[in-house]
Amino acid sequence: MNVYAIAAIYRFEMARTFRTIVQSIAAPVITTSLYFIVFGAAIGSRMASIDGVSYGAFIVPGLIMLSILTESISNGSFGIYMPKFSGTIYELLSAPVSTAEIVLGYVGAAATKSVMLGLIILATARLFVPFSIAHPLVMLAFLVLTSATFSLFGFLTGIWADGWEKLSIIPMLVITPLTFLGGSFYSIDMLPGIWRDIALLNPVVYLVSGFRWSFYGVSDVGVGVSLGMTLVFLLLCLAGVSWIFRTGWKLKA
Repeated sequence: MNVYAIAAIYRFEMARTFRTIVQSIAAPVITTSLYFIVFGAAIGSRMASIDGVSYGAFIVPGLIMLSILTESISNGSFGIYMPKFSGTIYELLSAPVSTAEIVLGYVGAAATKSVMLGLIILATARLFVPFSIAHPLVMLAFLVLTSATFSLFGFLTGIWADGWEKLSIIPMLVITPLTFLGGSFYSIDMLPGIWRDIALLNPVVYLVSGFRWSFYGVSDVGVGVSLGMTLVFLLLCLAGVSWIFRTGWKLKA
């Protein structure tokens, strides 16, 4: 394992984050804070509790998950797209660096940014909404696993994209709608029977549900199922990355 190569890629990506800290950290935190103010403090104070949890506290896990999913994909995709765009990807591919080392460097940095962002938003939420964390270790495990999984998915998106506009298609037109429809602002148990069954086809439901369980011990689906679905998606992403580097698809063309 070439630790120096992994560290070089990781440090470069993390340095880019701190050079653009307003865009990378401040903007998502401010945007999410507005959700807490409007839905949590203002509207939430006038709504009934859900599963014994106040509405303002109920939406905290969903809003954190919304930010994590979007930023993980954006960070993961931008990190690998820039070398493709500038042409430096060929230097990386010709260097004595394995696929695993490249992925660890880029995805590790993207996941670290997402975990940092999630923890900052979690701390910021306390300024607006009182809440508790029933299972902090499980919460941290879901936070890290989700960040790593969707940073890897973003890495795949960055390889697939052949233009700047495509980098925003997946986060904005796919992930954000799925997160809003995935129980971030409500429990899917509140939906009529057929719509609840349809909602269970949304993979984000399992992520939000498992993450919310770590806070309050309540969920729409079993926490084991949520964890299993996340691991399955992680394995699919790993298989996709392995195939891309083995065939050179979108890299060596």
